[in-house]
Amino acid sequence: MSELDSIDRRILTALQKDGRMSNADLSEKVNLSPSACHRRVQRLEQGGWIAGYVALLNARKMGRPTTVFVEITLSGQADEVLDAFEKAVARVPDVLECHLMAGTADYLLKVVALDTEDFARIHRRYLATLPGVLQMQSSFALRTVRQSTALPV
Repeated sequence: MSELDSIDRRILTALQKDGRMSNADLSEKVNLSPSACHRRVQRLEQGGWIAGYVALLNARKMGRPTTVFVEITLSGQADEVLDAFEKAVARVPDVLECHLMAGTADYLLKVVALDTEDFARIHRRYLATLPGVLQMQSSFALRTVRQSTALPV
């Protein structure tokens, strides 16, 4: 973070809110000339501060309004068990996120589904076949209170 100055931080904050903002609008927002702003954005991209640009889709409109958090405990912690699980879970299209955890569960997955019936299909077809799984516990989100992709800058 020490490599970022206040202008870089303003650029990153603005782009997190609107990644499609034109360079002209961005430069105006952060009080820089368009060419200086463009150079800074390129530097932030090349330096890895900006990892990429995406379109955030509406899960409801995409037919995936149900979010399920799945805690997974593996049969062991050996590298080959972890590697096999991680490779397999990366191929499950309904898993949005997979996190190696400290605590009671080894992994926490964020899964999207159409409804409980669809989650049952995902569970049978994919989750139940993941290698090394000893135990699974699923929790359905009732409502999303806060959701953001913006990191504090």
